[in-house]
Amino acid sequence: MRLYILHRLEENIIAFLLVAMTLLVFADVVMRFGFGAGFLWSQELTLYLSAWFVMFGISYGLKVGAHIGVDAVVKLFPTHIQRVVSALAVILCLVYCGLFFFGAWIYLQKMFQLGIGMEDVKLPMWFAHIWSEETLEAWRIDPEDPLLPLWISQSILLIGFTLFSIRLLELLWAIATGKETGFRHKDEAEESMHLAKELAAEKEQGK
Repeated sequence: MRLYILHRLEENIIAFLLVAMTLLVFADVVMRFGFGAGFLWSQELTLYLSAWFVMFGISYGLKVGAHIGVDAVVKLFPTHIQRVVSALAVILCLVYCGLFFFGAWIYLQKMFQLGIGMEDVKLPMWFAHIWSEETLEAWRIDPEDPLLPLWISQSILLIGFTLFSIRLLELLWAIATGKETGFRHKDEAEESMHLAKELAAEKEQGK
């Protein structure tokens, strides 16, 4: 049940990020070319929204089998060997996630301690005024120039690799229990052949 909630939350966040980026870029283009103006913060915000979108997408792609992979050699082996090789690959991926998580944690700690804010993305002044100085100090927000802290915008490094690790653990359990033989990949060749057959069938029906 908890994983189902996580799946739904992940899908909704990805959809929100995609819509937000699209609307933001569209509005900025209209303002620039239609009115000769624009939003100073739009480019930076779009950049970080895309980063969040990618990091959530990595995890979601593993869940739905959307990643492209090369498994021609692995599929030459018997099923039980495929499971062993895939399990080792998943473990290596988990080690990589752990190393990256550790490095990101140290990096974000430094960003938090230094209190560096984003260049153009500011929080509304009213937001700074409704909180006490102690709260703003704890979040490393300057009440006179309330820039969004960089450690918040880049916290997706921790969030993204945590979600990816959860997906990897799910896959490892599925391999261990015999439900999966390995990673599910996007087979573009098979999809292209399927599309070609559909087009050929439509042409036959049209004759």
